[in-house]
Amino acid sequence: MTKTVTPEPRDGNAPTRIAEVDHGMLNAIGLANPGRDVFVAETLPRLRELNLPLWVSVGGFSAREYAATCERLDDVTIELNLSCPNVDEAPESAAAIVAECRKVTGNPLYAKLSPHAWDMGETVRAIEAAGADGISLVNTLRGLALDAQLRPVLARGAGGYSGPALKPVALAAIHAARTATDLPIVGMGGVWSGRDVLEFVACGATHVALGTVLFADPNAPSRVRAELAEEQSRIAVGTVARSDN
Repeated sequence: MTKTVTPEPRDGNAPTRIAEVDHGMLNAIGLANPGRDVFVAETLPRLRELNLPLWVSVGGFSAREYAATCERLDDVTIELNLSCPNVDEAPESAAAIVAECRKVTGNPLYAKLSPHAWDMGETVRAIEAAGADGISLVNTLRGLALDAQLRPVLARGAGGYSGPALKPVALAAIHAARTATDLPIVGMGGVWSGRDVLEFVACGATHVALGTVLFADPNAPSRVRAELAEEQSRIAVGTVARSDN
């Protein structure tokens, strides 16, 4: 999964733009990236050399900008970043952006949504009707931290809050989405252990992604996989024991 690609190069927000807080972190990176042309011409070919499935995160400030980038991408899964809290959002609805992108690409199209939506089911149904192939849940929550002088730590003020405390919010969003759709759901938000993965799947996630944990534990993917296998074995043994009784 790439960082979000926008039509024009972006330096991102001024520092300070990342900070540790209780039970997680805040970030206000601001979609820093080299822009669509450089990404397609230089970055994407190098990523293909890895011979791994590629997901490209696409951002923009209008539905047409999103679609113009999607039109340039082939043989990848596209995740539309529709909920970044650190930049101004496109004026169109998430469903309208998905519909515009669907017109120009046959690539798998996922929509990454904010947990702020009050009626997640209604939002997901609108996304599905617009042509999405899947949903990614959840993006960060908006949060703010103060320094010793009671000033915002991040230069932008508020930023995206992520980390373990986000897990209950993510589970609720995934559970609500699963009741509304049969589309694949990529679950994320506070995943730290194999048990967390199991809970995400139990709530309806098809796939589970790691994010903030990688800052503290770069080897988290292999560790979490091992823990997940242990959890599955433990539950299987417990089920057999109960049936024997």
